[in-house]
Amino acid sequence: MSQSSSPTRPQDVVEAAGHPVGSGNMRPGYDPRLANEDLAPLRRQRWTSYNIFAFWMSDVHSVGGYVTAGSLFALGIASWQVLVALVVGILIVQFFTNLVAKPSQRTGVPYPVVNRFLFGVKGANIPAIVRGVIAIAWYGVQTYLAAESLTIVFLKFIPASAALLEPSFLGLDALGWISYAILWVAQAAVFWNGMEAIRRFIDFAGPAVYVVMIVLAVYLVSQAGWENISLDLSSGEPLDLWASIPVMLSAIAIVVSYFSGPMLNFGDFARYGRSFRAVKRGNLWGLPVNFLFFSILTVVTASATVPVFGELITDPIHTVERIDHWFAILLGGLTFVTATVGINIVANFISPAFDFSNVAPHRISWRMGGMIAAVGSVLLTPWNWYANDQAIHYTLGILSALIGPLFGILIAGYYVVARQRIRVDDMYTMSEQGAYWYRRGYNANALWAVAGAGVPTILLAIVPKSLVFAGAIDPAWGAIGDFTWFIGCGLGFAIFTLLERARPTVPVFDGETAGVSDGTAEDVLEEYPDTATASLAVAQAEAALAASDEEEDAQVR
Repeated sequence: MSQSSSPTRPQDVVEAAGHPVGSGNMRPGYDPRLANEDLAPLRRQRWTSYNIFAFWMSDVHSVGGYVTAGSLFALGIASWQVLVALVVGILIVQFFTNLVAKPSQRTGVPYPVVNRFLFGVKGANIPAIVRGVIAIAWYGVQTYLAAESLTIVFLKFIPASAALLEPSFLGLDALGWISYAILWVAQAAVFWNGMEAIRRFIDFAGPAVYVVMIVLAVYLVSQAGWENISLDLSSGEPLDLWASIPVMLSAIAIVVSYFSGPMLNFGDFARYGRSFRAVKRGNLWGLPVNFLFFSILTVVTASATVPVFGELITDPIHTVERIDHWFAILLGGLTFVTATVGINIVANFISPAFDFSNVAPHRISWRMGGMIAAVGSVLLTPWNWYANDQAIHYTLGILSALIGPLFGILIAGYYVVARQRIRVDDMYTMSEQGAYWYRRGYNANALWAVAGAGVPTILLAIVPKSLVFAGAIDPAWGAIGDFTWFIGCGLGFAIFTLLERARPTVPVFDGETAGVSDGTAEDVLEEYPDTATASLAVAQAEAALAASDEEEDAQVR
């Protein structure tokens, strides 16, 4: 095997932006318009169940997660019903997360690349850009929430900074801009150091927040006395059992909507899992088990704020601020900053990094893609639209209306249409003979499915709640906007499946094994993707190295 035609070898020194050196397995024949070291299948998959667990800890233990959970109290249901809604919602998230994880873990490629077998090698840019834009919106929101924590620290330890609360620009005061800028730079610095640095950061961030949340809950309960804590925190009109059922369903839908973004592109992280079993095990501990404990902490902590402060406080930042002790403010503020930075990087930096790099791999690196998202987040001025319970639910409905159809199409395409078989190398070629070229690089069935599922769900997210806000219809009709993820997912799944039944376009590769990733097979090679693209390339490289070593030994002898 000549040097020019051999696959990338494990010992080659290749700077892969955001990854350990040489982790992207760039095969000969990969088109530079579709591949770079960031988007190519991984050579090794090293993440354990704990790394996946830590990812979800960082995702769950954020100010945004706490505020979203706390906002459910405004729906008029009791605390135990909020807790049930949180747990049921996260079980749904776990189920769908496992579904979306498999194609990326078994092929070793990120979310935007996986979409090429459905949308075509060019058409995959459509879901990539949609997901990237959504990530930009969330990146701004999470950075703003973290900046609020930092502002509290400034006001406590630098009293003169209060003078910066007066001047404002684009709806945010000068101190808020300073806090936002500091967090913006800090997150970019962590991201710039690559995926391994991010993995180490989230391994630390999630457990750190747990410690502080437990301390905060214990402190508030000790101050209030357990006998003075009531778990009936509903801030709306009390509802009877039958009236509360549709409200609980709305709460469940809100939980799913909150996690719909990282759930859709979870393949960006699942690709690093050393096996699909390890990914599922990490999802089990990181979602239902972890989220149940987090939910209990949320309910108990919020309940304790009533007897301690005389009012219900569902924002941990404001809870820490009301304690008014320098150590509590410093520890709580910095911890919540750390937590929010963690979720922002894993959910809203990495996703657009891959998504935008996928648009033009030869021009946009992984780092540049992430920085595009960071700059765009400032332009959206998130502090102007993420300020109250109604805005939170309205925003989640619109965002999930875009995500649901993409999710349904991916699941239908992988499990029903392609039967879990993907020819990986063909996702990196512009050849018209490639399996995923379709027509000029686009699969018309996938495009029609996006339009057919996306338009009605976006209208359902916008129109009913807009009419409710205008007083034109009964508020109960506005609840349909909370279910846009489910509606969009179901429509996307059904429309794409029916179109493929009527006019098949996605190849199945029944009976083929060479170069085909088969998700129905067991995990064959721990730490390596089960594809010819990666595992065979590594085997060839190792065989070549062994042959070279034997030749050298023979010469020495």
